Amino acid sequence: MATSTEPVIEVLTYARAVNAALRRALETYPEALFFGEDVALPGGVFGCSKGLVEDFPERVLDTPISESAILGAALGAALLGRRPIVEIMWIDFSLVALDQIVNQAANVRYVSRGALKAPLTVRTQQGSLPGSCAQHSQCLEAFYAHVPGVRVGVPSTAADAYAMLLSAIAEDDPVVVIEHRAFYHTVSDPVSLDAPIESIGGGRIVREGTDVTLVAWGAMLSKGLEAAETLASDGLSVDVIDPRWLNPFDTALVIQSVEKTNRLVIAHEANLTGGFGAEICARVVRDAFWSLEAPIDRIGLPDVRMPAAPGLQDALLPSVDDIAGALRRTAET
Repeated sequence: MATSTEPVIEVLTYARAVNAALRRALETYPEALFFGEDVALPGGVFGCSKGLVEDFPERVLDTPISESAILGAALGAALLGRRPIVEIMWIDFSLVALDQIVNQAANVRYVSRGALKAPLTVRTQQGSLPGSCAQHSQCLEAFYAHVPGVRVGVPSTAADAYAMLLSAIAEDDPVVVIEHRAFYHTVSDPVSLDAPIESIGGGRIVREGTDVTLVAWGAMLSKGLEAAETLASDGLSVDVIDPRWLNPFDTALVIQSVEKTNRLVIAHEANLTGGFGAEICARVVRDAFWSLEAPIDRIGLPDVRMPAAPGLQDALLPSVDDIAGALRRTAET
């Protein structure tokens, strides 16, 4: 009897896509563990791990509220042959465990001359929601992308939340996967549940255009696509790139687009100073300077602490109009 080769595709929310990826990883890798604060019996603060502890009771574990202990235990488990996946509830609190990530996990392969590896995945969340305030809203992707030996992914769709998490878990080096906390129950996509697990790396052009390139991730990607759609009615064509991975970063894809459009705008939710947009600027100036017909523009949060009041947050966070204005100015320069 012939078997079907049709791909298994379901429309899932971002949270359910994460859940499906965790389930597939626990089924695929007997050495995989998943632990963190409230991920087992409560099912995760955002509901991403509901039902997993019932099916994997010895491998899905709740931990004390101690990020340094969580990451320390994960590193030890990785060195002993396990494949730990940990959730750090908000990227702000990963700073408590910087030594474990930056000084220890990132260095394992180097200091052991390749004899050891640390297949460790850190799932965490960032981004602003009403009331999130200064200690729950920081965007720190540039910080982790700065560390050699640590891979960094920023999935901006439910499909990528599934595929990129699986890529991270399959990787034999430490990976930080930064999800956006506003996406869990608001973003849905068709997700290919049986697609082969991808290697880490590679951006994607999500909208073709010819007049100006926009590179954006996280909440700024959806805002950028909305801005591009608005500008299309005025005859302005925007090439929109979702980089997906910041380390390794797909520089070649951005250069190829800039050589086509001759203009570049970068939008991210992180504050501007030291944001990853500056690194993209540097690479484009180095590799495609003569293609540029206008200054590169960056859109991001001002260099301030994030207030808790929703109205003040809205005033500070880049908007669709902000991105559209930058695209228009750059295209017309």
